Amino acid sequence: MGFDYKAAFENALSAVRSEGRYRVFTDIERQCGSFPRAIFHGEDGSEREIVVWCSNDYLGMGQNERVLGAMQDAIKKVGAGAGGTRNIAGTTHYHVLLEKELADLHDKDRALLFTSGYIANEATLSTLARLLPDCVILSDELNHASMIAGMRGGRGPKLIWRHNDVAHLEELLQTLPADVPKVIAFESVYSMDGDIAPIEEILDLAEKYNAFTYLDEVHGVGLYGDQGGGVAQARGLAHRVDCIEGTLGKAFGIMGGYIVGDEPLVDAVRSYASSFIFTTSLSPVLCAGALESAKVLRTANDLRAKHQERAIKLKSMMREAGLPVMESPSHIVPLMVGDPVHCKAVSDSLLADHNIYVQPINYPTVPKGTERLRFSPSPLHTDDQMSALIDALNAIWSARGLRRAA
Repeated sequence: MGFDYKAAFENALSAVRSEGRYRVFTDIERQCGSFPRAIFHGEDGSEREIVVWCSNDYLGMGQNERVLGAMQDAIKKVGAGAGGTRNIAGTTHYHVLLEKELADLHDKDRALLFTSGYIANEATLSTLARLLPDCVILSDELNHASMIAGMRGGRGPKLIWRHNDVAHLEELLQTLPADVPKVIAFESVYSMDGDIAPIEEILDLAEKYNAFTYLDEVHGVGLYGDQGGGVAQARGLAHRVDCIEGTLGKAFGIMGGYIVGDEPLVDAVRSYASSFIFTTSLSPVLCAGALESAKVLRTANDLRAKHQERAIKLKSMMREAGLPVMESPSHIVPLMVGDPVHCKAVSDSLLADHNIYVQPINYPTVPKGTERLRFSPSPLHTDDQMSALIDALNAIWSARGLRRAA
């Protein structure tokens, strides 16, 4: 009898379900102009309005009238798709303009677009590892899966330093010969805990040990800095970072990823990264929207300030209610549950009983025992919506006997 492929897949799914971490996709329909409200579509065909609390469209730019107008104009002008890879008919004028805008945003020589932030990380880090002879990558232990995939793809040695622990990073740097290429890979805002990297201290070590720095700013671009260039820009450090990676799918509200850096670096990645070279390029309609979004956010400090105020207020309300909100200096609001079954049950109850949508965050996204709900308040979430959320959480926490804050 031959191998039972179907049984193998079913066994794998059973294992995920038994651990309480089987992912269920929530079917929602965003309502243009009404963010964060959306329509939930139930499996039974029912429809009802909900409030979305976990969107990465942090500033609601996916609903911005200027962004929508730019995309509508682009589709009328050039049609829907790019028509090919960047090398073969897929470099439209919108791609060129957007890359110039992103390079200028970060005050770097050049930018390169990718189809997602994941691909930007995977392509760039794997290419760096292959192009730099005997390169060693030093990775923060909480780096995103896409960064880890890139390091693995480069097939070179990797050293992992304890999260945000610059003393441990220096210990590892001291073990490496001076003439060996070194890449320090880290993030600005870590999206599951909401903490922020000690960027200046990391850059000091990079300069001391002649290391190349790779900074993932996907949860920082658009949200921090006087022009939305990210945390490094806000701290006056962007000029010291060798390569900055960002996304167009979060604060910019569209889709895609990018890197910025000096001319030889970006051109080398463009010339060698397979997942850039052999992929159909982003739709020019998306590029037009992202370009307009970037222009809007260059001067949107009032929107950034409102975003921070909303996050601070929600954290304060959770603390006052005795809910176990994790402390963080960023816009991320993680609420600790600590159990995958309870985490999904809280999420299910919020949606079913209170018309509130927040996705449970379970292993492997976070370590086992640290399962949580991750809230993303936007400038468009109202005080009334926050109060309704706190009331719902209080009711569920009491009904399930969940641990509250000390």
